[in-house]
Amino acid sequence: MNYTLHQLQIFLKVAKLKSITKASEELFLSQPAVSMQLKKFQDQFSIPLTEVVGRQLYVTDFGNEIVEAAEKILNEVEAINYKTLSRQGQLAGKLKIAIVSTAKYAMPYFLTGFLQKHQGVDLEMDVTNKAGVIKSLENNEVDFAMVSVLPEHLSLNQVELMTNKLFLVGSAHTDTRDKRITRTIFEKYPLLYREKGSATRSAMETFLTKLSVPNKKKMELTSNEALKQALIAGLGISIMPLIGLKNELKDEELHIIPYKGLPIKTNWNLIWLKSKNLSPVASAYLSYVETEKARIIHDTFNWYEAYN
Repeated sequence: MNYTLHQLQIFLKVAKLKSITKASEELFLSQPAVSMQLKKFQDQFSIPLTEVVGRQLYVTDFGNEIVEAAEKILNEVEAINYKTLSRQGQLAGKLKIAIVSTAKYAMPYFLTGFLQKHQGVDLEMDVTNKAGVIKSLENNEVDFAMVSVLPEHLSLNQVELMTNKLFLVGSAHTDTRDKRITRTIFEKYPLLYREKGSATRSAMETFLTKLSVPNKKKMELTSNEALKQALIAGLGISIMPLIGLKNELKDEELHIIPYKGLPIKTNWNLIWLKSKNLSPVASAYLSYVETEKARIIHDTFNWYEAYN
């Protein structure tokens, strides 16, 4: 046996994603490079690790055993690297965070300074929907999560980061020449929603229910980016977080439609389980956020505060 750590990493990524294409994208390698390393790794075993049925890649039973072994080996190597850095007096380890999709426009700014200061810290950030974030917390898979709506069934600690504002948004195709926008706008234009389970969708539905808005033309999109593109194309109107609209508002691809009762305001929160024993890395990050959040908001989100 003469396989390398690099080959282990590639095989593990391919096995988890069940796709050479997706693995190459996540590893920032070409598909031929991934395929070549995967073949070199496979050539060291007399039993197949993977198989292709139709056009889908599957991991064999033996391959799954190698996946478990590879994870243990790579985790041990990672631990050795962290211990080495710690002995040199550096903060070292992994910071794991789960965030809802719209938080991706804010969370990186609360991480940059910390990661630049502590080169020995690796970041693992999962961008998913609200249900996925809550599941990660429940399973103790992450140190922190960033959400706008707190899950009531979990016992949590929290640090309030910044205000989350939801506005009614349309494109240049949306006729808002009337000075007084009424509920008829919701009858004139189709409503674009996020997927079920999204905190944005929940807030939007609650607001519209209070207005008793009749709207038979409804579209559902599963990401904020898809929703923005649909709005820009003129497919309808929507209530969505301001945090992800900076460039589109600046370029006048989208505009805010003034409406009574909007914006809806909640708060972005950094949350973690009260029962969680924070690692030295997680504790250091929490201290950083509590100390630096006001400066980060002032320096980075001054455009944001102009919208009320």
